[in-house]
This record gives sequence, C-alpha cells and structure tokens, in this order.
Amino acid sequence: MLNIREIILRKFLLIFSILFFTLGGLFYYWIKNFHIEQTKESLENNINIIALNVQNNKNLDLLTKEIKNGTGLRLTIIDLNGTVLAESDKDKKEMENHKYRDEILQANTQEYGFKIRHSKTLNKELLYIAKRYDNFNPPLYIRLSKEIKNINADILILGEEIIGFLILFFLFVLSVTFKASRQIEKEVQRIANFLSSLTKKQKETYIRSELSREFYDITSLLTKVAQILVKKEKQKSKFTTKLQTSNKQKDDIISAISHEFKNPIAVINGYSQTLIEDAEINPNIRQKFLKKIYKNGTKLSELIDTLRLSSKLDSGQQEMNFKTINLTEIIEDTVESIKLNYPKREVLIQGENNISIKGDNTLFSVVITNLVENAFKYSEDEVIIAFNEKSFSVHDSGIGISKKDIDNLTSKFYRVNENSWNNSLGLGLFIVSNILKLHHFKLEIQSKEHEGSSFKVLF
Repeated sequence: MLNIREIILRKFLLIFSILFFTLGGLFYYWIKNFHIEQTKESLENNINIIALNVQNNKNLDLLTKEIKNGTGLRLTIIDLNGTVLAESDKDKKEMENHKYRDEILQANTQEYGFKIRHSKTLNKELLYIAKRYDNFNPPLYIRLSKEIKNINADILILGEEIIGFLILFFLFVLSVTFKASRQIEKEVQRIANFLSSLTKKQKETYIRSELSREFYDITSLLTKVAQILVKKEKQKSKFTTKLQTSNKQKDDIISAISHEFKNPIAVINGYSQTLIEDAEINPNIRQKFLKKIYKNGTKLSELIDTLRLSSKLDSGQQEMNFKTINLTEIIEDTVESIKLNYPKREVLIQGENNISIKGDNTLFSVVITNLVENAFKYSEDEVIIAFNEKSFSVHDSGIGISKKDIDNLTSKFYRVNENSWNNSLGLGLFIVSNILKLHHFKLEIQSKEHEGSSFKVLF
C-alpha cells in the first residue's frame, strides 16, 4: 500500500491540486473559525454582564427588548424545564420548549453551550451561546445569539481570485492528474457521505479506504468514532427511557399523596364553612362538626408524620433509642389505641406475660400499629396477635394478597391496584420493613387470596 509521499513522487503534478484544495480549505476554515471564536468570546462576556441585570430585574420581557435595542443581540431566558421566560425577537408564548436544544444540553455539562444553526424564527443562521445559572432563584439559562453573515461571501470572492490565477496552470496539468484526482475525489466524497450519515438516525458504522495508508488510517478512525456514536445513542435512549419511567413514578407518587390529602382537607373546609356561615347552628351539630374537623386534622398530621418518617428511614437519618421494652405492654397499649377507631372489631392476643426485647419503643409501636391496622382494614373477622420470645405475628382472614403483590409490598409508595382495599400512601409496610432492618429483625409475609394473611416478625 502506497503512502502519500510515494503517491506525490509518482504523481508529482497532483501536488499542486492537493495544495490548492488544502490551502483553500484551511484558509476558509481558519477565517470562519477565527470569526466564530471572536464572536463566541464576545457573547460569553456579554452573557455574564447581562446575567447581573437578569438577577436583579423582575421584568425580564422589558430587559430582553432593551438588550436587543442596545446591542442588536438576540436574548432568550429559559427555565430549567425548557420553558421560554423571555425572548427579545418573538412572542415567548409561541415558542417551543427549549429543554433539548443543543446549546442548552451542553450548558448542563459545560460552562457554556455553543451551537450554530438556522433560526426558523428569524430565517437566519445564528451563533448561539447559552449558560446555566444555578445560583439564581429560580435557576435558569441565559442564551445570546448573533447573526453570522458575510463570511462565506468573502471567502468565495477570495477563492474566485485564486482560481482565476491558477486556472491556466491547472488546465495544463489536468490531463496528467485527472485519473489520480478522481480517485482522491471519490474517496473524499465517500468520507463526506459517511460523516453526513452520522447526523442521521440510520448511521453507517463502517468505512474503509485502500487508496493510501493515510486514508486507511482516517477511515479506520472514523469507523471507530461511528461505532462509539452508535453506542452513545443507545445509552442515551436507555437513559431517556429510565428518565421517563422516573417521571411517571414521580407523577404517581404526587397523585397518591394529593389524593390522601384531598379528602381530609375537603371535610375540614366543608364543615368550617358551614360553621362560619351559620352562627346559630344547633350546639350538638356544632360539636359534631368540630369533632369531624379535629379528626381530619389529626389524619393530616398523621399523613405528614408518615411521610417524614419514611423520608428519614429512606435516607438513613432516623435516630434509634435502643432499650429493653416489655413486648406484652407495648402490644396491649398499641391495640387499645387502635381500637378507638375500630370499636366493634375483636382482637385476640395470644402470648406470655413480661416478654422483653431490645429495641426502640416508639418505632416498634409504629410496626405493631401498621400491621394491626392493615389487618383491620382488609378483614372483617377477628384479628389474632401472637407473640413469644422469638417472634411477633398478626393474622387475619381477609381478602388475602397475590404472590406478585407480596413481592412488592415493602416497596416505597407501592399500592395494590388490582383490588378494592385502601393501601393509603403505600408507605405502611415500607416503614415497617425499614424499622425492622434497623432492629436487625426479619419480616415474613404469607397470604392466600380470599383466605387471609399473616405478617410475622422474627426477632
């Protein structure tokens, strides 16, 4: 395989053609890149100056217009969700979401995001610079853009002059170098087409040239780059899918929390409004309404306490106060408190007196409360509590749980959708599981659908 120097020696006239195209290309890109770098540096300085005004200016729409009138620069202010907050050249309400614009994506990982592209808004080619400001309240992106013009025209004029000067000489050597130049042209076009394909969804991943060692090395590197890009695209697709799943889970969690808070708030608002509007309401009814308000206020407080406890357990910030606790007393006290909300339900306690364990009295009360309340919610028959020195268990003869749901019951915010029982925020068994882990205890769940369930804590 020939190298470039051997090709030049054999085809010495070809060197002039290569020199022409090489110098022309370098000159073109040098001028263009020099202008772009100067423009980028100017915009970076401007964006930092503008940021000082943005941080202290509440009327962003007016600010963008003033910047446009004063500097001729296009200014766009965007929040972290991609929504355009202010725009100097177009009505912000008509603009698309900018979250996935190239310069915005780059600004998330670099100091500045940079992109040159055609603007549909202005029908011009613009250079965009974006910077993310996390120290603002709220955080946002500031993007400046400036029109790129006259570069190509100047380069074309210069190119025409050079071509006019050299055209006579190249006509002379054209017949000799035609075949070799066609070979190089063909290889360059192949590489250009390959690079163009990298910008499309259907990416080519392999190219090879045998014209010279240099072309062989270039195409080998391009093949590696293409394969890396394809791999990155797959990773990006997986990340996007994961992000969409996380967003859906977040929406489900917010929906569950808002649902649980909505009913108590509606009750409190309804009864409060009645008491406010009817000053002469019957005292008995007033007392009844006040009890309802108090009860639902207590429920809201318990929901908030549950969320706080789950957050602490999830982050490992829950403090423990280990001491010797009387298991018999804590079970009896907890059951007595729960029965105030279920006065007609029967609980059968089976266990020895004065059994003690090492644990946190408050947190273990939460475990017993959650397990017993679950049994009350999902069973209309009596609930059996059994305990000894090795274990504590709660049995019910309710609707039971499917095998699939048993495997997920201790997951955070997991709610059983296939049946009619109220699983609250889906935090009860998550909290139970985490408290037991802190105690180094183990939870065993056994259940048959339509027959009942058993929750057993092994000490």
